[in-house]
Amino acid sequence: METWTVRTDDGEGHLELHTIRPAEQGPKRVPKPRGDGSGVVVVHGTLVTDTLYRPFASKLGRLLGQPVHCYNRRGRAGSSPQPAGYSAATEVADLATVLRETGASDVVAHSYGGFVALQAARSVPIRRMVTYDAAVSLSGNLNRRWRPELERSVAAGKLDDAWAHLVQGLGTAGPVSRLPLGALRMLSILSARTNLGAEMRELLPTAVAEMRAVLDADAEIADFAAITAPTLMLSGGWSPAYFAGTGRQLADAVPALSFAVVPGQLHEGPIRPGNRLALRVARFLLGGAAAPSPEPGTAADGG
Repeated sequence: METWTVRTDDGEGHLELHTIRPAEQGPKRVPKPRGDGSGVVVVHGTLVTDTLYRPFASKLGRLLGQPVHCYNRRGRAGSSPQPAGYSAATEVADLATVLRETGASDVVAHSYGGFVALQAARSVPIRRMVTYDAAVSLSGNLNRRWRPELERSVAAGKLDDAWAHLVQGLGTAGPVSRLPLGALRMLSILSARTNLGAEMRELLPTAVAEMRAVLDADAEIADFAAITAPTLMLSGGWSPAYFAGTGRQLADAVPALSFAVVPGQLHEGPIRPGNRLALRVARFLLGGAAAPSPEPGTAADGG
């Protein structure tokens, strides 16, 4: 894996990139330039860094025979903090920079990353794209997911309260999201003893800015008509239903978009073990058609 840095186009910072290449065949490995004009860029979600996506990126790279580039969005790890005036436009410009600097042509994006990718596809050249549980706000449908208590708790330094409101509001933690706030606060205290839990707490201020960016970019379906890159919007069979609802609405209205459900997958699909999701993504990026969503009660996709 190669680690490198690119400057952001606004001149206010930099982004940390990690490039994972498929293993070379034979006894000799010939180094390749960083931006060699091929590959995929992975855009991660909220409250995490690109570290969790590297196993998925490695699988995808082997399936495609191409490099996969993960990068840390602003506000985490080796990248610059979120700037004053941070918005969706910040993320779109950063993704455009990463595509240009790596020479990659395809994008795979998860959750908030899916929101960024769909915003970018309206103006940035992308060959093919896959999103998973893209957090797009259509006609205010995500307003009720916003908890003002989240922002107030972060401002007051009450991170356990903030984590509880975030998890309960977004509903992305499966049955855990339905627990009472008191129980969620206790889970936050316990999880903070792990490296991942501690990291998530540190990233809570970025989550506030990112959720505001989603709501500020609330759009109508017609606003996505400019997307021409073939795009597969995926949603997990066990993900919150609002992700699939948005995917279906957009796919029904925008010719370049298609939608499918991946059975048996949670919202965290791209960062969980298993090969099914990587296979589904690779098949589409290689030019395969998107399979229709299975009807309830049918067998799960064995890919």
